[in-house]
Amino acid sequence: MDLTLHVWRQSCPSEEGAFFVYSATNVTPEMSFIEMLDGVNNELEMQGDEPIAFECDCLEGICGTCSLMINGIPHGPENGTTTCQLHMRNFNDGDSIVIEPWRATAFPVLKDLIVDRSALDRIVQAGGYISVRTGSAPDGNSILVSKKDSDQAMDAAECIGCGACVAACKNSSAMLFTAAKISHLALLPQGQTEMFKRTKGMVEQMDEEGFGGCSSQQECEAACPKGISVKFIAKMNRDFVKASILASL
Repeated sequence: MDLTLHVWRQSCPSEEGAFFVYSATNVTPEMSFIEMLDGVNNELEMQGDEPIAFECDCLEGICGTCSLMINGIPHGPENGTTTCQLHMRNFNDGDSIVIEPWRATAFPVLKDLIVDRSALDRIVQAGGYISVRTGSAPDGNSILVSKKDSDQAMDAAECIGCGACVAACKNSSAMLFTAAKISHLALLPQGQTEMFKRTKGMVEQMDEEGFGGCSSQQECEAACPKGISVKFIAKMNRDFVKASILASL
C-alpha cells in the first residue's frame, strides 16, 4: 500500500519546526511502523536528503524510546502497543498519517521527532535509594509479601518511561509515570523505609520540571502501552499528603 506522511521536522530546539509531506510506497501489512519509517529514510538518503530523526532501540515494546504521536494518538491507534510494535495492517492504502513528537513543555524537541525526556530520569533520581539490605536471593525470600501486594508492585513496575501518559494529558501531567515509579517500591517491604521521603522528593521534582497537574480524565491510562492504572495516582496522592504532614512535624 501507499501512504502519505505529514512529518514534523525541526532542525534543533531553538529553530521553529513545520510539517513536511512524504510518500511511503510499497508498504506491507507485516511491516512495523518503525520499519516503514526506515524505508522512507532510505529513499530520502538515496535522493541526497536528510533522513527523519526518530528514536528506537529494542523493537520489542520494552525500552520506551519509540515515542511518536501518530494521528494525534501516542504510539498510534492500537491499544496497549508501543510504536515499534504497531504494524501497518492498522492502516489502509491511501491513508494520510500525521507524525509528530510528544508535545509538552518538559519535553523540548531536540530534532524532528526526538524529544528530551531526561525530566523523567530526574524524577526517578529524586527518589533516592533503598537503604534496606536485600541480600542474596534466598534472603529475599525470607520476607513474606502477599500476592496482592506483589502483583500490584509488578503492575506498577511495568512502566517503561515512554512518556505517552504525558503526551496524552491535556495538562502534560507526569502523575501516572511518577506514581508507578513510587508505587512499585512502596508496595514492597524493602521500599517502605524511605517511602514518604521518596514520595515527597519525586512529586516535588515532578512539579519543578514543569509537568502539569492531573485532570482526572484518565487519558494517561488509555494511552499507556502497559495499561498502568490510575489507581496508583490515588495512592501517591494519599502518601504525599502523609509525607507533607510528617515533614512539617
